[in-house]
Amino acid sequence: MATYLDAILAAHRTAAAADSRSVDALVSEAARLPPTRGFRAALAQADGLGVISEIKRRSPSKGDLNVGLDPAEWAAAYETGGATCLSVLTDEEYFGGSASDLRTAREAVSIPVIRKDFTVSALDVVDTRLMGADAVLLIVAALDDSELRDFHDLARGLGLDALVETHDEAEVERAMNVGANLIGVNQRDLVTFQVDTDRAVRVGEALPRSVVRVAESGVEGPTDAAVLREAGYHAVLVGEALVRSGEPAAAVAALRAA
Repeated sequence: MATYLDAILAAHRTAAAADSRSVDALVSEAARLPPTRGFRAALAQADGLGVISEIKRRSPSKGDLNVGLDPAEWAAAYETGGATCLSVLTDEEYFGGSASDLRTAREAVSIPVIRKDFTVSALDVVDTRLMGADAVLLIVAALDDSELRDFHDLARGLGLDALVETHDEAEVERAMNVGANLIGVNQRDLVTFQVDTDRAVRVGEALPRSVVRVAESGVEGPTDAAVLREAGYHAVLVGEALVRSGEPAAAVAALRAA
């Protein structure tokens, strides 16, 4: 039976296969850009629990969340509330995002921004840098070992931080094998899209102290955030709870206070 992840990856790989642009030419273009803002450094240096606040219009499993949100307005509210970094969905078909959302949000704030998307090609990595992001998401479950290493190395060469997303201990080992120093544990099963709120605590025990640790998905409020802070996470990435909040600045501040 096809899953959400199967469909999303198939769409992205089909698009990547049809993209004939030159990676080398785009890498040269990216080399002329100003330095990135330092996504990993911001999380490592955060006072208390860092919060990566997400701009997310919809999801395959939940449908519309906040389709009409203004990326600049929400980004500014997140920063006012004390967000450490931003995450912006750029997948259009399944999440209603865009590169324009990312550019607009980043221009409205001074904090670092990660492009949240399904990276399946070298061009995806370079595009992340060209659209202005400071970090790229690499999902271990979506990549083979060669792709994971190549995209991680390319990202670092472009000045991007790479948040390497895992779901279990075996994926943590794969992330460590490519030299990842910023690792996320996603509590959402990418096959069923169900959330296991104990996953980050359980898998977090496999994360070495040398890496910056991010817990993703399933954080509904300060109580959840406090548990993850106690488990050793530097930051939480929160989307649905924030975009559904009527007061995003206050919601972020409550998470930071955890």
